[in-house]
Amino acid sequence: MATPAHAAASRPSIAHGEPIIAINGLVKRYGQLTAVNEIDLVVNSGEIFGILGPNGAGKTTTLEMIEGLRPPDAGTIRVGGFDAVGASERVRRIIGVQLQTTALFDYLNASELIELFAGLYDVDGSAARIDELLGMVGLQDKRKARVDELSGGQRQRLSITLALVNRPLIAFLDEPTTGLDPGARRELWKTIQTIRDAGTTVVLTTHYMEEAEVLCDRVAVMDRGNVIALDTPAALIRQLGTEATVRAHIGAGTIAADDLLGLAAVKHSAIHNGQLELQTSDVQATLVDLLALATRNAVTLTDLRSTQASLEDVFLSLTGRTYENEESRPSPVDSRQQRKSRRGS
Repeated sequence: MATPAHAAASRPSIAHGEPIIAINGLVKRYGQLTAVNEIDLVVNSGEIFGILGPNGAGKTTTLEMIEGLRPPDAGTIRVGGFDAVGASERVRRIIGVQLQTTALFDYLNASELIELFAGLYDVDGSAARIDELLGMVGLQDKRKARVDELSGGQRQRLSITLALVNRPLIAFLDEPTTGLDPGARRELWKTIQTIRDAGTTVVLTTHYMEEAEVLCDRVAVMDRGNVIALDTPAALIRQLGTEATVRAHIGAGTIAADDLLGLAAVKHSAIHNGQLELQTSDVQATLVDLLALATRNAVTLTDLRSTQASLEDVFLSLTGRTYENEESRPSPVDSRQQRKSRRGS
């Protein structure tokens, strides 16, 4: 179905090769805390762009400044050719936003909610358009289901549907799979890929490494308000110079950390609470040497396994910290500000 003329007229013409989002020197402070520290980002039209990082890294704050929900303290943001601060109303016409937490009307059904949002945007809310949107996220059979009758994954897909009502050039998804079980998370990945394939640029935040690797064409890795890496997931992993990580539990005996560094192809080694971890550029060579060392030292290794290098290893290499420990430690300031934002938005 054709987009209404007034909606189409609000869409900018993006020159070939021009980024759909361009950010330069973006800063946001809360008192003494710098939540976003002079970051630069470029998002290309038609890609799934991920902002990856642990809780408190500045991901949501960055997204909310791009969306116009928070004013930046410094820097420039251009979205679809518009100044996101000076022309915020025009920007809102060409974006769709799915917030980290969305409160929906429990007693309205999916169809009624989409019709309501279409009326707020003054865009097509016909039965055909509603069916088109529900089909895009795999909720055709839930057209008459009330919000309180939907599962967590279905509610997430419905909230994404509402972000697409106005046929946006760009859809912003803030940690869209948080709290979902693995099956629902993977279903939502398919939904996000479908949205991109239909012609909408997707910008999402996530703290799931695997999600970024599977979904994103490019990722910006954020930590403590800074962008510490930006490239395709594959390129970031290749830059490590390691093929895999070997892990094992030392069940009996002892191994010196210096002995591990002497193993074939090992780039980095650590022992913590009886658990050894090796980053290697040749898994087979490292395993042969490790087992020989264990035999010489009468060491028993249990739970021996190897995993391919991942974005988690990239984060460890860049920060010296394991990602899991950071993930469970949200920033009190960010958490408080996010709650305020959602109450006011």
